Amino acid sequence: MTDHAEQRQARTSADDPIVMIVDDDPSMRRALTNLFQSVGLRVEAFGSAAEIMEAKPPVVPSCLVLDIRLPGSSGLDLQADLAKANIHTPIIFITGHGDIPMTVRAMKSGAVDFLTKPVRDQDMLDAVRAAIERDRKRRDTEKSVSGVRSRFEGLTARQRDILTLVASGLMNKQVAAELGLAEITVKIYRGQIMRKMGAKSLADLVRMTETLGIPRTRGNVQT
Repeated sequence: MTDHAEQRQARTSADDPIVMIVDDDPSMRRALTNLFQSVGLRVEAFGSAAEIMEAKPPVVPSCLVLDIRLPGSSGLDLQADLAKANIHTPIIFITGHGDIPMTVRAMKSGAVDFLTKPVRDQDMLDAVRAAIERDRKRRDTEKSVSGVRSRFEGLTARQRDILTLVASGLMNKQVAAELGLAEITVKIYRGQIMRKMGAKSLADLVRMTETLGIPRTRGNVQT
């Protein structure tokens, strides 16, 4: 590691993105580690698929730079194992023996890029930046969905019924008729729902139901 890389690495924090490297070649791991640290990225390096599967997944935006040929489980096998474990870290494959079937399989399974050794530093850095940005957006979306789901779970069964009908486009009078309630009662419930869900408008509320995958039908309502 160069002095410059050490200085840049020293300025990273626990909130910075992480690049994980899986390659059985120590010299390749060192070269990639130095490259990523030289631009201020945190790095974790592993020599096999088994090693990274034992590690805890990062809680910050990250990506995986993965050699496709590894001792034991291959890079493609690791990609499949991570998917089964519901770990969606973006993957950049590197190989000195790439071929079209491998590339197609890797990309169809969600790989961000497939780079052939020797890899130009700039090509690698560009791929890593794109992968980390993809992971950042995924995490932001998951966080937003989790917040909406938490608020939805805080609704009462009746409030959920009314939310489903309102999101289906029914007016208060129609919701009241559907549930056998007074229209004023529906209005009160609707106000409570808006506050609990943190919705600023009906359109906002409808978008939340779409985010949660709540069907815009009357079929799930219990009268």
